[in-house]
Amino acid sequence: MRIAGLALVWTLLLYSCKEVSFPVPQPADLPELKEVPVRLRGEYVGINEKGNDTDTLIIESWGYHFRDTQDNDWLGRGTLSDSLVIKQFENYYFVNFRSGDQWVLRVIRQKPSGSIDFLSIQVGDDSKRKDILKKLAKRFAIKEIERKDETYYQINPTRQQLMQLIKDGYFTGDELQKVK
Repeated sequence: MRIAGLALVWTLLLYSCKEVSFPVPQPADLPELKEVPVRLRGEYVGINEKGNDTDTLIIESWGYHFRDTQDNDWLGRGTLSDSLVIKQFENYYFVNFRSGDQWVLRVIRQKPSGSIDFLSIQVGDDSKRKDILKKLAKRFAIKEIERKDETYYQINPTRQQLMQLIKDGYFTGDELQKVK
């Protein structure tokens, strides 16, 4: 079932209490984009359990913002800057958010229909986290960093290793339908 309500999308866009993080924006060896590509710009909605549209994610040249189901534009925004960096490789957009000295990553894969898959390494659930971290530890040194109520599990992959993580299904998430 596809669920992409405000809480889920906001959590996916920003970060949760427990995150796989990176020391630098990913992929590390690629330049950052100066603006969001035209192909990715538009309005996207998720579908809740009842089949209804949820809040709208609006991607523009300068970043993103949200509009709720009553057309109010107060839910949050992000502007490309030194703390929000987007990179592109193959058919993926890598959206990097700085949280203190850590970088949190979301991967967007655009489908031929224009819809997007919004992906992350999801480690919020205790049992999932242990399994994923155990698998990641076979490939990478994991540095656990605790800050107040947040825990980061930092890895430092090469571009090829990052792409392999995507292909191996470590990045999962929801589909958002393009409406405009």
